[in-house]
Amino acid sequence: MLWVIVSLISIVLIFSAFSGDGFSSTETLGLSALVQKIQDGDVTSLVVKGNEVHVTLADDTKAITQKESEAGITETLSNYGLDLRFLSGVEIEIQHASGFRYWMSILIPSLLPIILLIFLFGWFFRQAKGGMNQAFSFGKANLKLFTQPKERITFKDVAGLKEAKEELGEIVDFLKDPKRFTDMGARIPRGVLLMGPPGTGKTLLARAVAAEANVPFFHMAGSEFVEMFVGVGSSRARDLFATAKKAAPSLVFIDEIDAIGRERGAGMGGGHDEREQTLNQILVEMDGFDRTTNVIVTAATNRPDILDPALLRPGRFDRRVVLDMPDITDREEILKLHSKNKPFHADVDLHRVAVRTPGFSGADLANLMNESALFAARHNKKEIFQHDILESIEKVMLGPARRSRRTSESEKEITAYHEAGHALVAAALRDADPVQKVSIVSRGMAGGYTIKLPIEERRLKTKTQFLAELAVAFGGYVAELLKFKDVTTGSSNDIQQATAIAHSLVTRYGMSDALGPRSFGKARDLIFLGREISTAKDYSEEVAAKIDAEVHMLIMNAFKLAKKLLAQHQALLEHIAKTLIEKESLEYNDFDKLVKEYKLKPVRVR
Repeated sequence: MLWVIVSLISIVLIFSAFSGDGFSSTETLGLSALVQKIQDGDVTSLVVKGNEVHVTLADDTKAITQKESEAGITETLSNYGLDLRFLSGVEIEIQHASGFRYWMSILIPSLLPIILLIFLFGWFFRQAKGGMNQAFSFGKANLKLFTQPKERITFKDVAGLKEAKEELGEIVDFLKDPKRFTDMGARIPRGVLLMGPPGTGKTLLARAVAAEANVPFFHMAGSEFVEMFVGVGSSRARDLFATAKKAAPSLVFIDEIDAIGRERGAGMGGGHDEREQTLNQILVEMDGFDRTTNVIVTAATNRPDILDPALLRPGRFDRRVVLDMPDITDREEILKLHSKNKPFHADVDLHRVAVRTPGFSGADLANLMNESALFAARHNKKEIFQHDILESIEKVMLGPARRSRRTSESEKEITAYHEAGHALVAAALRDADPVQKVSIVSRGMAGGYTIKLPIEERRLKTKTQFLAELAVAFGGYVAELLKFKDVTTGSSNDIQQATAIAHSLVTRYGMSDALGPRSFGKARDLIFLGREISTAKDYSEEVAAKIDAEVHMLIMNAFKLAKKLLAQHQALLEHIAKTLIEKESLEYNDFDKLVKEYKLKPVRVR
């Protein structure tokens, strides 16, 4: 509609430009009236333009009239009874239109509507053709060829992941110099599967492979294969590999392959499920009857447990590269990588930041450094200080500080004793993680928090460490009970976590003295959910009662241990709580000073 309105306005302007004459008439005269005025001597000049006659009267007013089309002006006036002698005092001028203006006045009214109709019909046909082409290309893969971005990412730009880079580097070397491997009888791997939690760098490594390899690199998301129409997914899979084979040797990257690679037989549609047909086509293309393909497929997923076994067998995805969460060394490298082009103060210690961020993925660390820069900018600083980074860690973990939240003095006191109880029990137990920070500033859903971090990187956890964690969980509950002779809802999350830990000790880890080294309950596959969420009960009701009793015993022992420790160091509990009420937060060095005054020596990260 907007285009039509603009076109009509343009037509009007063009017509006015070519048909207008600039003559502003205030009166329209008939020929009889004109003859009368000429006889009365009221006309000074006549200007004839085609069939129009522009009249200038004695008082300089303008008028317009029309002459007969097939006669001249004098003949027309004579036909209306004018004695031509009266024209002797009237100036008569005949104006002829210029060639261009004349032809435009003829062509535009006739050709412009035709041109407009042609344009409109052309536009409609083009839309119809586009829809037709879209219908014919519906089964084409939305394949994108990787082009070098402005910021080129190579293996050197990926911190940590040493083993993963070696595996992928070998693929790149094979593509660059295949003869070195084929001379040894080696064949090119058909597929590389990148597996790891979200944020560990799977897609980033794929981008690095694309930059390192001097071969065409195509990338596509797993969700782009399947549409609502049957057969589209398998058609796109065929088109994907056909395109890659034409550019062979080439690399194909499928991101989030679990969208189409879920185990077959786990869907309601059975073998006719669209995703299963797509997976079948990919399996055939990777290692089917035709094995002459020279295409390497790389894929990424954070759900390897639900992938179809046929997809993981040798000949399909020959290599499975596991990307773990970064350890302290890798975290420090990642922090250094993301600290480039950021102005840091001399007091910034990235090693201390790495110590304080166990469990952070590479994406979390990148977000942390960005949040620290934003925090410093919001406070009009020219450099990023250590405090800015530590504050950003807590924001990433728990959410922004809610300092505007109004808290009564009684609730503030309860929160202070609660967090002091957690911190004191952690400091008193050798197997508990050391306290890094205690705060009663509300963040997210938490009224206060105690940050505890392990002494060193560990992948195994002992029973004594679990029991110490249970006691620390009850530190806040017991502190409230000792101080106020009552408990609040603030311990609900602590109790839930403690119950879950105690239940896992008994049923998963076999750490119960009464029930012995055995696990209870096994995962049950749900067809419509695809190997998900259910636990079958493989023990009797008598054993279930023993499990409940053992879980209860572990919880009560942890409760008694926390109560014993807090009762022994009640003066220290009071000191920590009052300091928290005054300062609101205690860093590890201030907390250590308080504890050492009462002859407790917490184990500290070096």
